[in-house]
Amino acid sequence: MNFKKMTICTVSASAIAASALAHGGATGIVKERMDAMSIMGDGIKQLVPMMQGKTEYSAATVKAVAAEIEKHAGETLVALFPEGSGGGSSVAKSEIWQNWSEFSEMAARLATVSKGMGLAADNGLMAMPKKNAAMMGGSSAMGTAPMMDSLSLEELAEMPVNAVFTKVSQTCSVCHSKFRTKK
Repeated sequence: MNFKKMTICTVSASAIAASALAHGGATGIVKERMDAMSIMGDGIKQLVPMMQGKTEYSAATVKAVAAEIEKHAGETLVALFPEGSGGGSSVAKSEIWQNWSEFSEMAARLATVSKGMGLAADNGLMAMPKKNAAMMGGSSAMGTAPMMDSLSLEELAEMPVNAVFTKVSQTCSVCHSKFRTKK
């Protein structure tokens, strides 16, 4: 085996091992949902510096990430949490199944706000005061406030994209604080 093939095999094996470790040996539906959450989380992480004005804004990137999050949200997300799929390597709290309607509503809201973010992508960024920019995409303060407002898809589409991004981030954060155990 030449050096190039050996390097490719080593990198591939490392990536597979890292994925398995990152998901604590999860299999089946638990791994599927962890993979979906990772995809959505990676998308959010990709957008944070753009929303903070630290990297160049790209409406195409926002649209692609929004579509990916929307694809994994709503009924698709809900289907990844069948009754009895907690425990083991799962980080899902039992509150998901005890408060199923609230969980389902949050999953639906994530689908709406992510679609709204894609529609708002061409609106560009609204200038934000420096103190608010730090909150974009991961402030722990977002995880405690109920941010499940009732803005319609049409209203979201008219907003600056970073305002809608904040709603996407808040939806994720609130859901995680209620329904996911700390890692």
